[in-house]
Parts: sequence; structure tokens; C-alpha cells
Amino acid sequence: MPVIKLVPFQCRCSHFYEPLAQHIQKTIGWKVEIIDINFDHLFALNPDRNQYHSSEILLGLKNIFMPSKDKILAVTDLDLFIPILTFVFGEAQLDGPTAVISTFRLRPEFYGLPPNKNLVMQRLIKEAIHELGHTFGLVHCLNQGCVLNASTYVEEIDLKEADFCPECAQLLAGP
Repeated sequence: MPVIKLVPFQCRCSHFYEPLAQHIQKTIGWKVEIIDINFDHLFALNPDRNQYHSSEILLGLKNIFMPSKDKILAVTDLDLFIPILTFVFGEAQLDGPTAVISTFRLRPEFYGLPPNKNLVMQRLIKEAIHELGHTFGLVHCLNQGCVLNASTYVEEIDLKEADFCPECAQLLAGP
């Protein structure tokens, strides 16, 4: 039976792993394993931006874990980007095996606010479920409360739920 491998790298947020794994397992319905790897992420650094190209990280992870029917969700503290956007909270291969999410811009401190571990946890869960939804072939949802609604700003993450709307949940469950 395939599993979701939760793969932390360059992440000082170990207190989030177990609750994140539990929520993913409850929401997606797949077993979640937390896997420690030594992942050299420096190949994805863009020195001009001082950010890491998330698409390259996805390919690097795919090369480590494939072939496999498992899904890979990497969690990092690195600041992620894709060339057409200033930053991303995460990225996934649509209907593919890998996804990556970052806590970098999920932390209130980034915005000059006091730390709030509960808020970071809520945001991390939403981003994890969102990106994993893409790995199962689901696209952005127009329902503003759905976890698959697109989030360009952190405030948009805060406004949506941590679960799929009924339509997206049905698509995830399949025919």
C-alpha cells in the first residue's frame, strides 16, 4: 500500500511533524511516514534572489524516491520561488509524486508580528493538504473555504479551511 512520506529538510520545526502527519492521514486517508534524509538542497539556490527554486527541489526529491507509488511531501524553512512569481508557499507536481512546502513565509515573524506556533501549524496543515491535493490530480478550487483555493497571500491561507470542500473531497475519493 502506498504511503505519504513526510520529508523534513533544512527545517527547525520538528514539533510540527507529528501533528502534521496525523492531520494529513486523517484528511487524505493514506498512512504517513516521517522520513529523515540528507538532502543537499544547495543546487536549487538562486544566489541573485537568495531563494530556492521549488521546481528543482521537486525534481531532486523525485530522483531520490522514484520509482515508487508513494507521495513525497517535503517540509522546509527555505524561502521558495518559481521564476514567474516572487515567492511560493509550496509547489507540487500535478498528478505526480512530489510536493514541497515552506514555513518561511508562514511564520508571523516574517511579517513583523510576534511568533505564534498555533498559527504556523494551521497554515502548515493547509499548505500540506493543498499541495498533496495537487499530487492527486486536483486543481485549484473556486470555493473560497476549500483548502484547494489558491493562496497568493498568507491572509488567504488564514481565510480557508484545512479540509476539502465536498466537491473536491469527492474528486479525491474517485469514482
